[in-house]
Amino acid sequence: MGAKKNRDKNRDAPAAAAAEPTAETSAAGQEGQPPPEPKPPVQVLYCAVCSFPPEYCEFGSSLSKCKEWLQDAHSDLFQKYYSDEALQAKIGTLSLEAQSKLEQDAAKKEAKAEAKADAAVKKKLASRITIKRIERNKRKHVTAIHGLEAFGIDLKKAAKQFASKFATGASVTKNPQGQDEIVIQGDVSDDVLEMIEEEVGLLKGIPADNVEIVEDKKKKPGD
Repeated sequence: MGAKKNRDKNRDAPAAAAAEPTAETSAAGQEGQPPPEPKPPVQVLYCAVCSFPPEYCEFGSSLSKCKEWLQDAHSDLFQKYYSDEALQAKIGTLSLEAQSKLEQDAAKKEAKAEAKADAAVKKKLASRITIKRIERNKRKHVTAIHGLEAFGIDLKKAAKQFASKFATGASVTKNPQGQDEIVIQGDVSDDVLEMIEEEVGLLKGIPADNVEIVEDKKKKPGD
């Protein structure tokens, strides 16, 4: 009896194996079918004020300006996040005390950010740029420029711009006070002033009244 069952089992095995799909048959069945369409990348909108996605602007320090930008640029999203209904649904579960504290915290954060921005602007307007004409040996000169970084200018990039403009050497070095400055080979102080006034290349946003040219002549023996 047991032998008969084994024979029946062995006889049914090839049929079962033939019924199961293999990798070859699956691949063959898919031949001729178009490949699936690739999924387009997710498009994320970022706030032009704080650079956060609009739904996270509340965690920044300029919510009022963010809301103004969103209302002008994407009114549908403004309604989604900041309409009366949306705000009510968001803070409806908070107590009046919690709502008041939330508004006060947001106002303090914005005021602090605005004060910091105002201080930065005042500091920039008060900053001075010195273009120094320095006399070297044998009537040779170099031009040292100090203070550009206060106006957000990358000194290394500016040095490359000067080197290209005047076809001479220009590098960022430390002055005797330990501050960074750009040193250009040759007397090009007047040309540098003109570039700043005309806002050439990287030299933008610098008030002409904040720039001065000074002389640093080599002392002669006996002076």
